[in-house]
Amino acid sequence: MSQYYILQDLKQCIGCLSCEVHCKSNKALPPGPRLGQIIPVGPKMVDGRPKLAFVFMPCFHCSEPWCVPVCPTGAMRIRPKDQIVYVDQSLCVGCKSCISACPWGAPQWNPQTNKVVKCDYCMDRIDQGLQPACVTKCVTHCLKFGKIGDLEPEKRKKIAETVAFELQTVVSAR
Repeated sequence: MSQYYILQDLKQCIGCLSCEVHCKSNKALPPGPRLGQIIPVGPKMVDGRPKLAFVFMPCFHCSEPWCVPVCPTGAMRIRPKDQIVYVDQSLCVGCKSCISACPWGAPQWNPQTNKVVKCDYCMDRIDQGLQPACVTKCVTHCLKFGKIGDLEPEKRKKIAETVAFELQTVVSAR
């Protein structure tokens, strides 16, 4: 698993898609691929009012990513220094094996290049001491980026419980 994370405060997200727009701009992506997606959940009536949640879904940079071993050219890689999963564009032949293998839909097809792209936490920006474009340009500042080791286990648990509660409220409401 990558030593980095992106956390989302569901209560602050308004679903404006600025994270998606700035990701596409930073990566010069055409319409189609969405490397960090906002997924709307709901709306449902909760206490007589409509409630809607927006969930940010980037690549999870799995510790044992399904996309890496299925890549026949070795284009899908894990960066040794921080375990970020990325695509080496010079090796990608566009076979889409990684797209089929990923249960989360993280690898995406780029119709301009006929190759696969995916969230790499903006490795080029991280290497310059910057944060990913989606985090930097989030208008409500609901996205947070950092190193997993810097986030206390108790705080991680509280964040996970809050996300689970918020989503359960929207999904299970009648």
